[in-house]
Amino acid sequence: MSRAARRPAIALLLAPLLALALGPLLAACDDEMSHQPRYDSYEPSELFADGKSLQAPPEGTVARDEPARQAALDQRPAMSAGLLARGRERFGIYCTPCHGYAGYGGGTVPTRGFPRPPSLHEARLREAPSSYFVDVITHGHGVMYSYADRVSPADRWAIAAYIRALQLSQNAPLASLTPDERRRLGGGS
Repeated sequence: MSRAARRPAIALLLAPLLALALGPLLAACDDEMSHQPRYDSYEPSELFADGKSLQAPPEGTVARDEPARQAALDQRPAMSAGLLARGRERFGIYCTPCHGYAGYGGGTVPTRGFPRPPSLHEARLREAPSSYFVDVITHGHGVMYSYADRVSPADRWAIAAYIRALQLSQNAPLASLTPDERRRLGGGS
């Protein structure tokens, strides 16, 4: 038998011996690592002075991605067709259940007994800055809870842009339309 042919045969003989030798070491490692003492979230603990195992983060703690998220909230993106398309999609997912597709507050949730949200076409909301809508999505307002954990900062701005487009579509002055558009609406020239 050649030397090259003997190598695989030797490896086949040594593999079970190696497994037998390392087996107890791996088993001992598992016993120590998978059964370490720990506290459950709400279990009492003698480790801390307040007796709780679940501790609040220290004062001033900042989540790793918080600076980037805050920068995205502070920077209003440039208006574009892509931004409006994204806003329309996100509005359809997160806002229409309460506000309805046109933004008048007639979604399916209020029809089932929940409080009706304000129309996005009210004068006070038409006059509010876009940052107001971003803030309401972020922090909630009235009975509307925060969507900060569901809607990314960039998508909040996209939704605000789409709300502006909705408001314009429902409150556009007749003078801003072309004569052809006025004729199609039946408004004459």
